[in-house]
Amino acid sequence: MPVSEAYHPEILHASLGPEFFDEVEAARFPKTLLRYRNQRWAERVGLGSLSDEEWTAYFARFESLPGGLAKPLALRYHGHQFRSYNPDLGDGRGFLFAQLRDADGRLLDLGTKGSGRTPWSRQGDGRLTLKGGVREVLATEMLEAVGVETSKSFSLFETGEALMRGDEPSPTRSSVLTRLSHSHVRIGTFQRLAFYEDRQGLEKLTAYVIAQYFPELSGAGRPAEALLAAVTARCARLAASYMTAGFVHGVLNSDNINITGESFDYGPWRFAPVWDAGFTAAYFDESGLYAFGRQPGAIGWCLARLAESLLPLVGLKTADAIVSGYAERVRAAFRTSLLARLGLGSEGQERDAALAKAFVDFMIASRAPLEQAIFDWRGGPASHARAKRSQSAAFYESDGFRPLREALASYRPTAAARLDHPYFARSEPCTMLIDEVEQIWDAIAKDDDWGPFERKLARIGEMREANAPLP
Repeated sequence: MPVSEAYHPEILHASLGPEFFDEVEAARFPKTLLRYRNQRWAERVGLGSLSDEEWTAYFARFESLPGGLAKPLALRYHGHQFRSYNPDLGDGRGFLFAQLRDADGRLLDLGTKGSGRTPWSRQGDGRLTLKGGVREVLATEMLEAVGVETSKSFSLFETGEALMRGDEPSPTRSSVLTRLSHSHVRIGTFQRLAFYEDRQGLEKLTAYVIAQYFPELSGAGRPAEALLAAVTARCARLAASYMTAGFVHGVLNSDNINITGESFDYGPWRFAPVWDAGFTAAYFDESGLYAFGRQPGAIGWCLARLAESLLPLVGLKTADAIVSGYAERVRAAFRTSLLARLGLGSEGQERDAALAKAFVDFMIASRAPLEQAIFDWRGGPASHARAKRSQSAAFYESDGFRPLREALASYRPTAAARLDHPYFARSEPCTMLIDEVEQIWDAIAKDDDWGPFERKLARIGEMREANAPLP
């Protein structure tokens, strides 16, 4: 591979030592059919110049990247799964393949899903269904477009195996996914060390996480305390962004909460068509533990488990004080996220809070399509004429909309609203509801037709560009 000037490999996770991971071998697949290549992010990490043959070598056969890890690392962690502690977790069908810097100098991980068995596979086959891979690509692309900090689907290969699954028609097609993430260290990584009462390990991991992902905390007199506060703030932002995106992750276990507050690992996710607090994504979430409206609380519960893990380094009183501020951080982050989605500047905490309340009250009472409402009112009053032409116009003419109309009255669009973008000349927004996802998959499953998938990605790309802040 001709090394690009933008390619900056790292092997930093290996410096933690073998007690944090197991070296593993990637599976060998009968076929390697490239189904998705994230060229945009490949350029940002210096891998955009790879030929198709090189791409296959690295992201289907997992040959070591130049200057990268000599062998993939299956990471060790524990976690609470639906509130039950599980000490038998760890990377069971994936591994850390490589680390590298992006164009902004951030340390990023290239991790896998479906790359074969590891010491943590238990009874699993270490594989990923093609449908699961397609769904993760769709989820990450859509979430990035609506402003959620998320892992990026980097590569998807179909691998030519027939997999048996209990939750979809089988045998089904197989795949291997590579995702680009801002760290694979989880709350569960800290829980494992606390479980073994490994204070030295907790100190080592805390120092590593601060050095690599929170360098602004370097030199803090109380590093674990500073880290807990920073992770709390990041996770509050994540929870708020799920709500303004109308997104339901589905499995917010503590091993699925990234220490950097970045969303990742997409299984039974869904986008809510309307603001429905009880809307769930996973058929097995019978109690609605991870329902749409309970997600901030679920993430807060996992943060409390992180605080427990750090008690030897932080102390009960300090940990409690930090975590107890989470709810207010979520409310503040929700206001910020909602204004960003609407392309509006802040009018001060009091007015912003009134706007947020009016928005949520209207969405709950009216059951208006969530993404359509955000699309229609991007720019606030400046978009009144456009909203009047919307298929949801009747909702905005009702008495129930009056408080939100009044709350919006003083707001003006920011330059980042980009109301002149062609995307906002459309009559409806790009959405990713379950029926659309199933239609995309049906075309692939029945006719090997990837056209709907590619057209949806192009539409999401237009949405992402329209929502992106100006340089």
